Amino acid sequence: MNSLNSSTIKVLELYSGIGGMNYALRGSGISGKVVAAMDINTTANKVYQHNFPDENLLQRNIQALTAEEINSYGIDMILMSPPCQPFTRVGLKKDVSDSRTCSFLHLLSIFPHLNSKWKYLLLENVKGFENSEACQLLLTTLEQINFCYQQFILSPSMFSVPNTRHRYYLIAKRRPLTFIFPVQLGVTDRALTYFEKFLINDKTLKKHAWLMDIVGPNSRRSCCFTKAYSHYVEGTGSVFCSKPTEIIAEVFKFNRNEEINPEQLQLLRSLELRYFTPQEVARLMCFPDDFSFPPDITIKQMYRLLGNSINVFVVTLLSPTDHNMQRDYAHIRDDRCITVHEITTKLAIEHSAVQEMNENFVPFGIPVY
Repeated sequence: MNSLNSSTIKVLELYSGIGGMNYALRGSGISGKVVAAMDINTTANKVYQHNFPDENLLQRNIQALTAEEINSYGIDMILMSPPCQPFTRVGLKKDVSDSRTCSFLHLLSIFPHLNSKWKYLLLENVKGFENSEACQLLLTTLEQINFCYQQFILSPSMFSVPNTRHRYYLIAKRRPLTFIFPVQLGVTDRALTYFEKFLINDKTLKKHAWLMDIVGPNSRRSCCFTKAYSHYVEGTGSVFCSKPTEIIAEVFKFNRNEEINPEQLQLLRSLELRYFTPQEVARLMCFPDDFSFPPDITIKQMYRLLGNSINVFVVTLLSPTDHNMQRDYAHIRDDRCITVHEITTKLAIEHSAVQEMNENFVPFGIPVY
């Protein structure tokens, strides 16, 4: 991936964020190289550069890109995850009228002027984008420049990753190239457990305990983590509890509509409910073990950046080239089927030696490649 030869696929990574697409590219096994990555977010770029110090990362307003500049990179593939806010279910859904869509519309306007060497596109966005005017403009543009495409609504939970994150994916390639996706991808279950405590404070417990989506060590699902995780409770992501489900149910027997008294608050405290750490969220989004944040990135920034990122494993499966279609997915089974006991033991060993940016941050230790 670090050197270029005649068979290396040259990749342009737009809206590069914290590098999820780059990790997916590397995990796919494609002989590809990011020749340029671009994002306007300075904090995201700092994280990207921290993990990919040798990559050609550009602090750019994508609206200033020209077809000539893109052509100068001699690219074969574009990976992109445009701003999702204009299409989110909790937003105003202003679609193409939202100023944050301008850079994407600009890209569509220059696609017809890119040279024919460019032949692959992979795009990710939120569920709901498929019903937008922006999406229709994308599909129309692809037809005009002789690209065929496939669209998907996928979630990591479909591939036995215990996290729900429904996202829209489009893969496209220039005709006469075609798609040969297999009917089924052979991914089996894996179990995850969690470590360390980001305990939820009393104020939040008293006001929002009933709104929390609580998951445990043996859970095979968790809610989508958004950029507001730990700031708001409802709809921003799951919280973790290591106690048995019977104990949790017993604690929550009190009346939902009555004010929580000191005795009930003490019972809630005993559950030791906590937020997932940023590193754990990253692992649930299938970032590899060596992904990390620079030491000056705050916890709030970490959650925001992850909430705006992608699930690396799902994108790994969606290469628009034919490389992944020929892969034997059986190899995923052995290195993903990890018992709760094995992970707990591994984390306990790692914890004593960790000297990360914060003593509460312990790498999750779940192999994803």
